[in-house]
Amino acid sequence: MKPRKLAFELLQKLEKNDQFSNIMLDKALADSDMSAEDKALASLLLYGVTERRLTLDYQISLLSSRPLSELDLGVRTALRLGLYQLIYTDRIPPHAAINETVELCPKKVSGFVNAILRAYTRSKGVRYPEPSEGFCEYLSVRYSVGLALAEKLTEAYGEERAERILSGFERIPETTLAVNTLKISREELAEHISDARPTELSHSGLRVKGSVRELYGYGDGLFFVQDEASQLCVKALGAKEGETVLDICACPGSKSFGAAISMKNNGRVLSFDLHAKKLPLIVSGAQRLGINIISASGCDGRRFLPELEAKADRVLCDVPCSGFGVLSKKPELRYKDPKTSEALPDIQLAILENACRYVKSGSTLVYSTCTIFPEENEENIRRFLERHPEFSLAPCTADGLDIPDGYITLLPDTHPTDGFFIAKLRKK
Repeated sequence: MKPRKLAFELLQKLEKNDQFSNIMLDKALADSDMSAEDKALASLLLYGVTERRLTLDYQISLLSSRPLSELDLGVRTALRLGLYQLIYTDRIPPHAAINETVELCPKKVSGFVNAILRAYTRSKGVRYPEPSEGFCEYLSVRYSVGLALAEKLTEAYGEERAERILSGFERIPETTLAVNTLKISREELAEHISDARPTELSHSGLRVKGSVRELYGYGDGLFFVQDEASQLCVKALGAKEGETVLDICACPGSKSFGAAISMKNNGRVLSFDLHAKKLPLIVSGAQRLGINIISASGCDGRRFLPELEAKADRVLCDVPCSGFGVLSKKPELRYKDPKTSEALPDIQLAILENACRYVKSGSTLVYSTCTIFPEENEENIRRFLERHPEFSLAPCTADGLDIPDGYITLLPDTHPTDGFFIAKLRKK
């Protein structure tokens, strides 16, 4: 199958079904006999059209006399696919973008699709609503996010900062590795991987290109995939040799791996997760890395385990969250209505309040999310401290990241990471 055809079909499936594009694409590519170059093009088109959908739809509305809602799914998808190539790719000639896209369409609509795409080539380029006529509408179209998300960002951060944050999410996501320093140093591993670059803040991360499984050292467990923000979260936890560490919402396990490596594979890491079917990811990952101090169990983070009361030196609560800090990696989240996540802060707080019962006196509790909104982050910490005066915020340094207030929100306009929140607490 040709790459445009594959992208065309997958984009229609994604609009019909509530699925993540990366999962659907990975399966399709695994079943395909396309060349590496064609697979790369299919990936670019699928992710690109998904990420820029609202911007593309706005351009279609300017070029077509027919409302977008009246166009059938195949026509909408073809127009988005063609316009994406015309607007956002440099290496695809306009005639190829148009002709190849038109060929995907039935004859009865191919003329219409051809006319719209050629009309764009004669236009003055991409257009957006005027900010003065509605700033959130402008943000929504310019950065291709749902209007509700644009409004919430503006409410939380103000217009100028909201736009800087959305601009930061346009950065092309890189693959980041956490080096398994039980087996190799970051410097040694970098020597074996071409184009590898050290992460700016984490002292044990590398930014790389290409398929992870094909990189030097994958089979030998010399690294695992983990964003720099998550690496810094583990560094803030500060696990040491011989300690007992609890990872309350652990899957797929990267923070448990990081803690075990910090402990030099000496001590005990208890990894829990609500979704027991995901636990094999932790088990197999630990085996590949040569880590033998992790045990994985299924458990709801809100359910108390009395046998662990006051037994942990470190407890990590990386709680389920709305995920709005990873828009660059999960483009579907751009169109998620924040109102669908309104119940999460209370669930997160319940997990945190249960987990704090496992912490020894004088020991550490870390709370984290991969979102950027205060009600899931700072506000939850405020509520927790009001109810639990036996805990206090603990200023710290996580490798190259200073956390002087004991908590920090990492944002893509100021940090080279996912959007992420870290709070370090100490039991008095």
